[in-house]
Amino acid sequence: MPTITAGDFRKGMIFEMEGKPMLVVDFQHVKPGKGAAFVRTKLKNVMTGAVIERSFNPTDKMPRAIVETKEMQYVYNDGGLYYFMDMDTYEQLPLNQDQVEEAIPFVKEGTNVTVKFFKGNAFSVAAPNFVELEITDTEPGFKGDTASNTYKPATLETGYTLQVPLFINTGDHIRVDTRTGEYMERC
Repeated sequence: MPTITAGDFRKGMIFEMEGKPMLVVDFQHVKPGKGAAFVRTKLKNVMTGAVIERSFNPTDKMPRAIVETKEMQYVYNDGGLYYFMDMDTYEQLPLNQDQVEEAIPFVKEGTNVTVKFFKGNAFSVAAPNFVELEITDTEPGFKGDTASNTYKPATLETGYTLQVPLFINTGDHIRVDTRTGEYMERC
């Protein structure tokens, strides 16, 4: 199994610590005036969401976590569970709010998403980088409202609210960057 040293930590890296997959949220290489250097980290258990702070010797070795990804289709929401279908086997996988909270504001039924697994257990869902969604509610725009850098709130068909230019109206379709949650363009 490939290993990594604490000195090689980078944000977003996932490794195994005591058999649990840990995501490096933040790290800092510290070289005190006296004593040995160390790496101060903030880690998140990707299965439970628990965040801890831990210091490592830069030469400490940990096994790199084997994370599998699979493209699945968002099917429907039933209360607190969100169901995703495996496109190969047609099996449905229920996931809870914590596992899907970053992707759900940008996906509607039928959207393909990327689901990440650790040892067969799903732990997160990622929406496509760009999605096209319909505006379901916003204040009406007026002819001539083309002033740059002037925005108004708008609600998408998924329930997510974002800022859009004044010329965007209810019923318009827009492209959204799911990484930032920002308006890109009208479609």
